Amino acid sequence: MNVDLFHRLEGRSIYFKPLSLSDVQEIHGYASDENVSRFIGWNLMHTLNETHEYIEKMIRRESEGTHLYASVALRTTGTIIGTAMIFNFDREANHAEIGYVFHSDYWGKGYGTETIALMSDFAFESLNLHKLHACVVDANIGSVKVLEKNGFKLEGRLKDYYFIDGTYYDGLFFGKL
Repeated sequence: MNVDLFHRLEGRSIYFKPLSLSDVQEIHGYASDENVSRFIGWNLMHTLNETHEYIEKMIRRESEGTHLYASVALRTTGTIIGTAMIFNFDREANHAEIGYVFHSDYWGKGYGTETIALMSDFAFESLNLHKLHACVVDANIGSVKVLEKNGFKLEGRLKDYYFIDGTYYDGLFFGKL
């Protein structure tokens, strides 16, 4: 798995870089936002220390070869606006899952669409994967839109798959070949 190449992906308005403990403040900016963490599967980070520990966990997972993580930064300023990830690798079936999270100040500006395009190209061209998939909360309309813009197709609905803040939500399973 080419971790270094993943960390050097570049798009028109964003680029990827390795996760770093020195970026804890910027990552905490979205990891501690209830609106951001609500539908992504990360626990809300209340303190910088919690965010620091989660970054350590992500770096450890990547070093173990089970996950790829990158900070997503703006080309114009270098500001970290999110995290991109590829995980749940199935080496036999040759597929993996993607995930992404962005600071709410940067929602609706095309950065999610560009991030998914970069991850998809990397997964199919560099990792030679057969398929990518993503499972999102049905109420996360923004995530649904960026997946569809990138050619992901809805493959299934998992009834009451997520239980968030006392409410059940369906999981939408998207795939791309």
